[in-house]
Amino acid sequence: MPTDSAPAVRTVIHVDMDAFYTSVEQRDRPELRGRPVVVGADPRGRGVVSAASYEARPFGVHSAMPIGRAYRLCPHAVFLPVDHDKYAAVSRQIMRILGDFTPLVEPVSIDEAFLDVTGSRTLFGSGRAIGGRIKARIRAELDLTASVGVAANKFVAKVASDLEKPDGLVVVPPGEEPGFLAPLPIFRLWGVGRVTATQLEAIGVQRIGQLAALSAESLAAHFGTGGRDLLALAQGRDDRPVEPFAPPKSMGAEETFDRDHRDGARLRATLRAQAERVARELRAEDYAGRFVTLKLRFADFSTITRSHAIEPTQDGLRIYQEVEALLARVELVQPVRLIGLSVSGLGAGGQGQLSLLDANAVRRERLARAVDRLTGRFGDGAVRPASLADRRRRGPRQA
Repeated sequence: MPTDSAPAVRTVIHVDMDAFYTSVEQRDRPELRGRPVVVGADPRGRGVVSAASYEARPFGVHSAMPIGRAYRLCPHAVFLPVDHDKYAAVSRQIMRILGDFTPLVEPVSIDEAFLDVTGSRTLFGSGRAIGGRIKARIRAELDLTASVGVAANKFVAKVASDLEKPDGLVVVPPGEEPGFLAPLPIFRLWGVGRVTATQLEAIGVQRIGQLAALSAESLAAHFGTGGRDLLALAQGRDDRPVEPFAPPKSMGAEETFDRDHRDGARLRATLRAQAERVARELRAEDYAGRFVTLKLRFADFSTITRSHAIEPTQDGLRIYQEVEALLARVELVQPVRLIGLSVSGLGAGGQGQLSLLDANAVRRERLARAVDRLTGRFGDGAVRPASLADRRRRGPRQA
């Protein structure tokens, strides 16, 4: 029986939405339910898959694969463009549901989050009960399914949520972490990619349990200080807290063109649209960014980034002006394959001083908020900068 000074065993939940982008599309378009759906780039182009429905996966389609290969594997799938604004809006609804169970919610991405519900057990019941209630709320209110892992720490909860997708609920009782992890392949460990997996297999380690049985000294000899971290995870130990107030490191957007080109007008128009999209996301989450970064990938797949510090902003025009200036300083020695921008150094919105000194900035912010409301009501593209509208009427320029 624990004493008053003994720390309570934590209950951590990992919530992971099932095939999030495609599930949202199938929800909003019932005729797509039961059909293979792929969200990503134009299948006639050279981008990648952002998400594949469970119906598409038996054909070998998965996220991050070239979109052209996905089309060859499953030509009868429904291919849809990414609708960032819609998915972000649904994500905010999900996070609000999670926040009803505990204030300790740490979003990991648009479709997953950790919750520390240790202090919520007296109100809502056990970790299993809370996980079940979260799943039921998401299904009832959003018509979507989530997979949930429940454990005493973040790592084990994350692994658990992934084991019985879709619509899974896996609970790992405290003290049973090593036995739960032991039969799983080593790639389930955080930090084990292809190179590390190959190195572990070279010393006879293919399962997490085999790694957990090794000594810290042996692993340190092979992997340095990282070896001790691998051993801790393999033994089910992870002391990291759920951190609800950590802002995302950055927000960004990028696009792979159908053809490589040097068309400056098209590059600038693409950046303008990306800047507005990122700015809407910043305002929706009430963040302002202090660094703007331009990303260019050329025809030979070489990639460069250029960054610049700015006054904290969530203004799409300001972001665009900065990234356009970065683009102007790049010599396009070969055609561009991909272009993107990101805003980092995020903090709470309203921290900058620009709005106090620049009346135009105040007007732009009020206009942006009005546009956000129209976009939320009528969808992405309902209102856009005149430069983009003019370009749309003229049609895309050829590379």
